[in-house]
Formats: sequence, C-alpha cells, structure tokens
Amino acid sequence: MKNYFKQWKTSLFDFLNISKKPIDEALLVSVESTRFVVLDTETTGFDYDNDRMLCIGAITLQNGVIDISEGFEMYIHQEHYDKSSVQIHGILRDLIMSKPSELEVLQEFLAFLGDSIIIAHHTIFDITMINRALERNGLPLLTNKTLDTSFLYKKTLIKSNLLVYKDHYTLDDLADKFDISKKDRHTAMGDAYITAIAFLKIVKKLKEKKRKGEFLLKDLFYY
Repeated sequence: MKNYFKQWKTSLFDFLNISKKPIDEALLVSVESTRFVVLDTETTGFDYDNDRMLCIGAITLQNGVIDISEGFEMYIHQEHYDKSSVQIHGILRDLIMSKPSELEVLQEFLAFLGDSIIIAHHTIFDITMINRALERNGLPLLTNKTLDTSFLYKKTLIKSNLLVYKDHYTLDDLADKFDISKKDRHTAMGDAYITAIAFLKIVKKLKEKKRKGEFLLKDLFYY
C-alpha cells in the first residue's frame, strides 16, 4: 500500500507540471461537447508488477449525461489470484460467467475508448494497471488525456487556514460529500458510476467558481 501511494504522489507531481506547458488547442472546446470515458478497474492488489486486473468497468459521459446503455464491463480470466482482495471487490476465482483473456478484453476496451478523455479516481493507478496489461500483450500504451476526480475535487475547496485539508480524497469522501449512493461501491461499474456523478458535481462547482467567461475543457487541465 505504501508503495502504491509513493508511485501515485510521484505521478501526481508530474501531472501538476502540466500547468507550465503551452495550452493545447484541442482543449479549447466546451466540456459538454467532449466525450469522456469514466473508468475503474478491480485488481488483485496494488502492485503494478505482480498484480493483475480482474475487471474493467467504464461508462461514457457527454453533454452532461451519463450513458449507462453504452457501458463497458468485462471480467478478465487471470491465472494470478489473491484471495485476500476478494473481501473488497467480491470477484471469486470460479465466478460463473464468461471471462475472456486479457488480450481480448483489452482489444474491446480500446475500441470502446477511442480517443475519449479518461476520467477516474486516482487515475494513475488504473492507467498504470491498464498500460502494464497492454505492454504484456504487445499492444500500444494509452495516449488519451486523463483527469483525476481526486485532484479536481481539491480545486473546488475554499482556501482557508481554518480548514483541514487532506493530501488525497477517497471515492468514499466524494460520495459522502455529494450524497452519492455507495450501493455498488467496490465494483468496477459501480465505482465508475460514482466517479461520473462526482465529476459532474465537481464541474458544476468549478463553473461557479470561475464565474466569468465560458467554461472550456482547458479549465479542467490548467489552473
């Protein structure tokens, strides 16, 4: 677990440096017109080298609408399995359902994803797990732009010496803050749905915070 947060903080430091780069003209469009893919992965653990994905869940978000009908959820057949993580994600090794190979799932996921912007909570973990799987299967790594709801949420907070801030906020924190049901928490699709709702709430707050001018996609990437 410590190793996971160390890697996450390092990647977050790199992510924050994006503000020093020239603005990408592709981001000078409205948030509403953009197709987002909100995703979550359930894994056997947090070790990038040894753990594996058990499921990828993703839904699309565009024009402020979460399209459940266009959802993506596939369970992956894995030889590696950690019984200790079952109490979190609930995915049993011998769960009776179709579980294609990692390669098949990745190919279908890439087709679903296209060039959409990826949204996740603590994005670096999910992206790294997917990229490691792509690398294992001889597929190109993801090049999609990404957004992290944990990072974006902190931008909605009022700066005050009277308030105590966390280094990172969990998905449970956001669900509690925005009164989002946690009924399907710790399932890939359930967490993707919670993340999507949280993202819409965050965008609303950031729009209110900006007040003047049109709220564009760049406003989510540059601060």
